[in-house]
Parts: sequence; C-alpha cells; structure tokens
Amino acid sequence: MATDDLDDSTVVGASPDSVGTLRKDRAYLIVIAGTQVGEMIPLKSTTVIGRGVEADVRLIEDKMSRKHCRLVVDEGVTFIEDLGSSNGTYVNGVRVERQQLSDGDKIQIGETTILKFTYNDSLEENFQKQMYDSALRDGLTKIFNKKYFHDRIRTEFAFTARHGTVLSLILFDIDHFKKVNDTRGHLAGDKVLALLAQHVLNLLRSEDVFARYGGEEFAVLCRQTNVENAEVLAERIRGSVEQLPIMHNGDRIPITISVGVAMIPDTRITDVDAFIGVADEALYAAKRGGRNRVVARRLP
Repeated sequence: MATDDLDDSTVVGASPDSVGTLRKDRAYLIVIAGTQVGEMIPLKSTTVIGRGVEADVRLIEDKMSRKHCRLVVDEGVTFIEDLGSSNGTYVNGVRVERQQLSDGDKIQIGETTILKFTYNDSLEENFQKQMYDSALRDGLTKIFNKKYFHDRIRTEFAFTARHGTVLSLILFDIDHFKKVNDTRGHLAGDKVLALLAQHVLNLLRSEDVFARYGGEEFAVLCRQTNVENAEVLAERIRGSVEQLPIMHNGDRIPITISVGVAMIPDTRITDVDAFIGVADEALYAAKRGGRNRVVARRLP
C-alpha cells in the first residue's frame, strides 16, 4: 500500500505532512548493544532509565545505576539528563550532564549498553518490533526463545554473583504431552502450547523472564526472588494450569505440569549450567513423585 493511501485512521498517531508522507515525529530509543539488542523503547514525556525497579525502563547492565538517566520530551525536542550515575552517561562518546539529542545520536550507559536515539513513524515502529520479536521470541508461543533465555540467565547469574542478591529459576513441562499429540494431533498440541504460554505469562511480573526452553518445557527466571516465594509462584502456576479450559474440536484437553525450582546463591551452584541442572533435577523429581507437583531445591 502506498503512503499516499494512509490516513490517520490507518496509522494511529501518524502525522501526514504537506505532501502526504508520514512525518517521523515519534521519539524512540533502540538498543544496539547490550543484553537486549533490538528492543525498541518509545519515549514518554519523561522516561527514567536504570536497572532499579523504580526506573520506567529497566535494562540489565551491571555497571548501570538504579536510576541512571532521564529523557525529557518537550514540544518535540528531546533532552537527556544524567541522574548522578556512578559511571556516567555518554552521547556520541562524550560524557554529558544534560544535552539535547539529535536523530541518530548514540547513548552509552553502563559498560556495554548503547542506545540509538531516533524518530520513527508507525510503519517503521511496526517493522522494528517484528524484527525484534522474530529474533528473540518463539514463533508458536510468542514468548522468549531459548537463545534469549540463555543470554539473560548468564547476565542475571553474573549480576547476582557480584551483588549478593537472589535469583530463582522455575522449570516446568507438560505431563504426558506426547499423548496429546498422538491422540489428538499436532494441531491440538500446538494449541495447548500456545494457550498455556499466554496463560502463564499473565501470572508473571513484567520483570520475570518467561521462555520456551524446549518442545514442551518452559522456564521462568525470577529476579530478586527467594526460593520460598518462587515455590509459591510455581504452585500458583501449577494449580492454575490444571484448571485451564483448553478446548479442541468441542472437547476439553486436560493438562497438568511438573515443576522444579532452584535458587542462587547456593554453594552447590558455581555456574549457569549447574543452576539449570539443579532446577532440572527438581523437575524430574516432581515427575518421579507422581507428576502434577512442585519440587524446590533448598540448601541442605
């Protein structure tokens, strides 16, 4: 469809200029380096960036302050302000306290995170989002994929080790999922995976990382959550999934899950592989114990 055919009802918020093209009047940041590469961040009138829960945009970066910098959009002009961060805010390689931004400016915060400031119209926004989602999300369930999960768990593990915080991992898979595929067909199996994923996503916090880890296996990474609270969440997920009304061809497909929980710090866990291994052992203990249950691994 040509741009001349687009109007305000087709593209929400788009502003056609005098010749009928779309004006780039939406301010964005795009993560071009760091752990969340490709993510597109629309700017509000005021947007605080940092690693703390009080930030509007949380980025996973070890040397980023909890409230690192602020972006202010005022009458179409965007300014960036450092908020007294420990390691500074840089625009095009120069440390700044407050500076007006121009389209294409590169902002570095923390050790590895680089953001590109840009103006986009809604078509470019949709294209960027599709590119980001295709790289980081599972095509069927629309949650994060295994590659993204591995990238995040390594970053979170290192952060937890340095700062002495807690991090919990929940692994679960669907009990007897092969039977669903064998008796009802793969379309039914795909429906189960997709609906379960979206249902569980609604039970989680925005800061939790939820990913499809394998065929019918899923992972939830919970920042600053101890094993007791992670076990409560895991039990909530288990009970909710057991009641989930998944219908296919007029019949309900009953499903249950088995769940394993692990937490760091734990003296038995020295690296990411061991962390995943302990959660996986707990998952299989839940299966051996009769399935449709939660097993949490605590320090002896």
